[in-house]
Amino acid sequence: MSKSAVITARLDESVMTLVDQIAKAKGRSRSWFVAQAVQRVAESEAEFLAFVQEGEDAIARGEFHSHAEIIAELDQMIALHKARAQAS
Repeated sequence: MSKSAVITARLDESVMTLVDQIAKAKGRSRSWFVAQAVQRVAESEAEFLAFVQEGEDAIARGEFHSHAEIIAELDQMIALHKARAQAS
């Protein structure tokens, strides 16, 4: 069995009511529901931080396009679209 720790959090009464309603509907304890919620949010945040780190690492390696390059490419795409629209 894995180790566990106890944490304490203050919740608004309305949030606590929701927690209790959901836990009851699932036939689970308040503690189980909160542990599942914290796990999901922690995993999601960890994935996001890893995603951001990938971007920062790419920038550090010089693997990015400048704002000017992106705008120039968009301008070309718009001009091509306008030319096609006028031709038809």
